[in-house]
Amino acid sequence: MAVVTMRQLLESGVHFGHQTRRWNPKMKRFIMTERNGIYII
Repeated sequence: MAVVTMRQLLESGVHFGHQTRRWNPKMKRFIMTERNGIYII
């Protein structure tokens, strides 16, 4: 099975996150970065 990198996921648009204005502080440890107004988790 091929290993998929985070970069490949982001480039293909297969990311999951929430808009930066709708976040729960308890989820901070799971947030990787912010991109185009969306937190990447």
